Amino acid sequence: MVGRPVTADGRVAIDPPSGVDTSGAADPPGAADTPAGRDTGVRTPRLGRWLFDPAPMSRLAALRLLVFGFVVVDVLGLHTSGWYHGWADPVWYEPLLLGDALHLPAASVALVELLRWGSVAAALAAMTGRAPRLLGWTVAVGWTWYQYVAFSYGKVDHDRADFVVALALLPTVGLAHLSDRRRSEAAGFALRAVQLAAVATYFLSAWAKVRFGGWEWVNSATMVRAVVRRGTPWARWLLDVPWTLHWFQWVLFTAELTAPVIFLLSERWRRRAVAGWFVFHAMTYAAITIAFWPHLVMMLAFLPLERGAEWLRERLPRRVAATLRSVSGWSS
Repeated sequence: MVGRPVTADGRVAIDPPSGVDTSGAADPPGAADTPAGRDTGVRTPRLGRWLFDPAPMSRLAALRLLVFGFVVVDVLGLHTSGWYHGWADPVWYEPLLLGDALHLPAASVALVELLRWGSVAAALAAMTGRAPRLLGWTVAVGWTWYQYVAFSYGKVDHDRADFVVALALLPTVGLAHLSDRRRSEAAGFALRAVQLAAVATYFLSAWAKVRFGGWEWVNSATMVRAVVRRGTPWARWLLDVPWTLHWFQWVLFTAELTAPVIFLLSERWRRRAVAGWFVFHAMTYAAITIAFWPHLVMMLAFLPLERGAEWLRERLPRRVAATLRSVSGWSS
């Protein structure tokens, strides 16, 4: 069989009998679906197309830059309990599931200093766009461990799970820069996963309210207690009209429970929904000084960040633009 032609599926082609005209013969089954420039007949499941919908690499690069920048701000300014737990008595250490599985030790001064400054240094290096996988996953491990230290002494915040998802998945895409015009399924999946995690934060929050607090969460003085404990002058007047706070509890619960509807909206209405959530978080901070900072960064995955990067590039002074080009691959 040496030298005999081979068909697309690997079988040896057989010459037709002598004198037989095959010019008008019907194609064999499946011939119309061969890969020779024609439809293969293979259809990607709708869920797969939705999960891996190609997204601009520049959008992912912009989100990655914001994520790593937030790590620096968070570790040094916003969430510092992981640092001072290094001085805590180990008797107060309560390992979470991650700690039990990996046998993580109680925090020490040396450990928290390493995690703190290691996360900051790796995040600053990752913002350059170089070695995205190595530096990205270094940030992911360092920051996640630092948060574990913060939450292994009693209190666990629920606004950081989607940020862990972002740190784990954004490095998988590889090299990307702010002027990258390519579209990628890998970028699309990473962004979609972040979106799903962000929306799950809302939905699971509503479920947890009922699971742990029962329907009394929405039918009691939950918000009144929050305003009494930490209300600002902007919100204290609401204590004189408590029905508004009771009404707000139902509005919040309903909004969280229906958060997944955002994926059924058009692109324009989806952005409006994200803007609405940002308005809600701004009102919450103004009323009781609570903000879910890492979660807010994750909600940016719904927005066309590459357009914002382009807008800034056109308006920034040349010196600033040149610095951005050198540290993040922001070409002109």
